[in-house]
Amino acid sequence: MPTPSPAACPCGLPAEYAACCGRFHSGAQQAPTAELLMRSRFSAFAIGDTAYLIRSWHPSTRPAHLDLDPAQRWVRLEILGTERGGIFETEGAVEFRAHYQEGGHAGSLQENSSFSREGGAWLYVGPLTPVLFD
Repeated sequence: MPTPSPAACPCGLPAEYAACCGRFHSGAQQAPTAELLMRSRFSAFAIGDTAYLIRSWHPSTRPAHLDLDPAQRWVRLEILGTERGGIFETEGAVEFRAHYQEGGHAGSLQENSSFSREGGAWLYVGPLTPVLFD
């Protein structure tokens, strides 16, 4: 797994990677909410941690393998809204906008994602609405 510098976590929260999403990526802790799982998945895309992305994907929608585009760099995450997905719930949704750079082009992806908690672990299920690219 790639290791980022001790700089701020890619997810946008005001913490260093190891104390933020790094604890979820390493398996030391489970994300306690759907939003924190979404943030940790964005960070995994940003640092290229495909193992975590696969592990945090619901088995019913999980791809057999995942190849990330090395030319695409995920640079910023905006959480636009959440519905349920708290520490005492088993389903939730997180709407987000993820910003990327690819070559000389900057763009974004907006998705309203479904999450489910199984066996105590939050898992990404998939988009609730069509994914929008900007």
